[in-house]
Amino acid sequence: MRRLFTFHGGIHPPANKAQSTTLPIAHTPLPEMLIISMHQHAGEIAKPAVQAGERVLKGQLIGTPGGSFSAAIHAPTSGTISAIDMQVVAHPSSLPELCITLQVDGREEWGERHAVDYRNLGNAELQTHLRAQGVVGLGGAAFPSDMKLRHTLPVQTLILNGAECEPWITCDDMLMRERAAEIVRGAEILRHALDAREVLFGIEDNKPEAIAAIQHAVDGSRLPFEVIAVPTIYPGGSAKHLIKMLTGLEVPSGKLPTDVGVQCFNVGTAHGIKRACDDGEPLLTRVITVTGNVVQARNYEALIGTRFSELLALGQTLPDTNRYIMGGPMMGLELPAAEVPLVKASNCIIAASDALFPPPPPALPCIRCTRCADVCPAELQPQDLYWFSQSNNFGKAQEFHLFDCIECGACAYVCPSNIPLVHYYRYAKSEIRARDQEKRAADLARERHEFRQLRIEREKQEKAERLAQKERENAARAAPAPVAASDEDTRQMRINAALERAKAQAAAAQPKNIDHLTPEQQAEIAAVEARRAHLHKIAADSGADDEPPKQS
Repeated sequence: MRRLFTFHGGIHPPANKAQSTTLPIAHTPLPEMLIISMHQHAGEIAKPAVQAGERVLKGQLIGTPGGSFSAAIHAPTSGTISAIDMQVVAHPSSLPELCITLQVDGREEWGERHAVDYRNLGNAELQTHLRAQGVVGLGGAAFPSDMKLRHTLPVQTLILNGAECEPWITCDDMLMRERAAEIVRGAEILRHALDAREVLFGIEDNKPEAIAAIQHAVDGSRLPFEVIAVPTIYPGGSAKHLIKMLTGLEVPSGKLPTDVGVQCFNVGTAHGIKRACDDGEPLLTRVITVTGNVVQARNYEALIGTRFSELLALGQTLPDTNRYIMGGPMMGLELPAAEVPLVKASNCIIAASDALFPPPPPALPCIRCTRCADVCPAELQPQDLYWFSQSNNFGKAQEFHLFDCIECGACAYVCPSNIPLVHYYRYAKSEIRARDQEKRAADLARERHEFRQLRIEREKQEKAERLAQKERENAARAAPAPVAASDEDTRQMRINAALERAKAQAAAAQPKNIDHLTPEQQAEIAAVEARRAHLHKIAADSGADDEPPKQS
């Protein structure tokens, strides 16, 4: 017998689960139109991979992951893309998001499917396959499953979360009752990927049929699987608190379960992983509980993108229904309209009325009774967080570990002053995130401005250096090259030497053709030489060639 541990706080609200567990899971009729959101998972929005007017097949990729932290989106059935635009989705802000509208042709014509044998895949290959198949967590957070398979520390324990502690929701309960073998098969795939030593199925003890079904499926397996009934307490289905109950390990603030050697998956996610690997089917459907102010509460397997109004019509809402809640009454969100589409994170739709969910009375001042602190499963001080959030003292709220709050609503449930505490915490978190985003944007803008200024200064300096170098080159070309004194002396010596050589050559030169002269020719030459000598004498006496005149 495994020892179970407890966690601080917790509450026991009315379960209201019996209403939707009397009938088996039913398949919804094929709708005429599907509205498929491109942001139905945690992380970055998917990018449309089709165009308006294009015909698609069932299982065909219509949205590619928008980044490393994202998931693929596929056509839930065959039909024609009629629009890619912004539409209102399941969000309390009523702000539109990018959606693809698919006009269903009724053929259910499948595209190509890619089944794989997980035993032949490594962890990285299985991550790639699950990412391509668009598998995300079906417990409500819609965290991409391939991201949860990434770990640096060894994982000793794999936990399959079947606690389903939130009131009214029974989709996991009915899934475990009817498809236990497929869930166990998905657990085998996850164990192989994580190389976990043990696999624990944690199921609340108010689900005896589900416990028996999973135990029966596990009995035929030789793997180290163990089915454990855990106490029924809210929020015992939170991953961190289920880990604490089953193993005694506490996930530190700001850390992940893998940091303590544990990983946790929802049983619905394990079922989707089995289909993605063994059948090659992307995540196209999910089981959802339709309950509340309806004639017949029941669980349905519905196509992603089905409008909630069509699901509620199956349950036949009563006339006094005045609002709709996606999820449970503790952590769910009120829908802006019944026409918004089903997304992968939708585990329940509650038709609400004032008779079923009376409006809360006006909030009164906090009386510091500390009941909220007594039931807080995260061991926080909700009353202090309330004061800090109300006064916009967000820095102090962070010091008191605001982001460790899981927004379970246990504090507001027991508050005698009827203060909507979780609303204040969500407000503070959104303001902190917005300011952090603004600060990051401002820091990025400042860095870009500083880089631009540095670039401009560098370009100015480089330009000035180029101009200075050009001026130096121009000045060097314009100025005559200086002649050293030794070069001038060498030049004069060369000139003098050339003159001496010319004189020597002239002196050495002998008259030509003077042989066999006649007496008359010799007399003529003698007369010429006499005249030349006379002229030289006259020139010398008169100071020619800049020589001073001779003194007589």
